[in-house]
Amino acid sequence: MASIQKEFRWTEEPNPHHVRVRQIIKDHPEVKQLIGKNPMSLLIIILCVASMVVGAYFLRDSPWWLVLVAAYIGGAFPSHALWVMIHECGHQLLFKGKGGNYWSAIVANLPHIFPSAISFQHYHNRHHTHQSVHDYDGDLPDFWEAKLINNSTLGKMFWMLMFPFFQITHTMRLKDLKKFDFWLAANWVVQIAFNVAIWFLLGPKAFVFLLASFLFSVGLHPLGARWIQEHYLVLSEHQETYSYYGPLNTIAFNIGYHNEHHDFPSVPWNNLPKLKQQAPEHYDHLLYHKSWTKLFFRFLFDPKLSLYNRIARKQRNKIEKIQEAEMLGM
Repeated sequence: MASIQKEFRWTEEPNPHHVRVRQIIKDHPEVKQLIGKNPMSLLIIILCVASMVVGAYFLRDSPWWLVLVAAYIGGAFPSHALWVMIHECGHQLLFKGKGGNYWSAIVANLPHIFPSAISFQHYHNRHHTHQSVHDYDGDLPDFWEAKLINNSTLGKMFWMLMFPFFQITHTMRLKDLKKFDFWLAANWVVQIAFNVAIWFLLGPKAFVFLLASFLFSVGLHPLGARWIQEHYLVLSEHQETYSYYGPLNTIAFNIGYHNEHHDFPSVPWNNLPKLKQQAPEHYDHLLYHKSWTKLFFRFLFDPKLSLYNRIARKQRNKIEKIQEAEMLGM
C-alpha cells in the first residue's frame, strides 16, 4: 500500500462476485454440479466438540498458565474449525431442511461459550448480498472503531484480541436485521445449559480453556488473520476479496477459498478447490495470500495497514442488487 489510509476506500462499483458468478456459469456451466449438501460436516462438528470437551476435562486441574498455553497452541484449532462449520450451517450446506442446519450450528457453538451461532447467521448472509455496504454488511468496521484503532500496533492487537466483541457492535448499526426468533432463543437456552454444566462438572479452568480457545481462534492468533485475509486491502488497493491457499486450509476446511465461496456460497467446503480447478481463468489471475502467520504479523506491525484498508459502499447497488436466491442456493 502506498500510503496510510484515513478513511475507507469508497466505491460505486458493483459487488465483484455478483458479476463474476454469471461469467463463470456462462463459461463453465458444469460448476453447478458442485452445488449441494455435505451432511458429513455434522461428523466433523461432533468430533471437534468432543475434542474440546475432552481437552477441558484433562485441563480441569492444570495450572492456569498451562490452560492458556493449551488454548493457544491446541484448542484454538478445533474451535476455529467449529466456526467454519457454523458458517457452513449458515449457508444451509449440511442438510436440505433449515432445522437440521440450525441445530447443527447450535451444537457446533457449544465450546465457544457465547451463544452466537444463530445471530451470526442472521447477519452473515447479508454480507454476501450487500458486501461492503456499510449499513447492511456487519463484516465492515464501524467508523468510530476504525478511528479508535487506527494504525497503532497496540491498537490492532487489542482489536484482534477483542474481535468477537467488536463484531457484536457492528450488528447494532445494521438496517432491517432480524433481532429475535425461536432459533436465537434455542441457541441461548442450550448454550447457557452447556456453560453451567461445564462450570459445575469440570470447574472454572475447563470453562476458561474453552473460552480462551474461542477468543484465540478468531482473534490474536495466526488463525485470526483469516479476517484480514478475506477483505482487507493488503495486496492491492482495488481487489476487494482475497483467498488464502495455504496448508492451514486442511484443518480449516477450505475456508481460505474466499473468492470461490463468495462467488458460489451454495458450494460446500469440500468442493471449493474443485471450483477453482474448473474455472482457472477466473481465479488464477487474482492476488491471494499464502500464509496466515505472515499476514498476522504484517497487519500488526505495518503502520500502513489499519481498519481503514477496506472497500466500502454507501448504498446497495441499484443495478447489481442480486437476491441470494439468484446466487445459486442462497
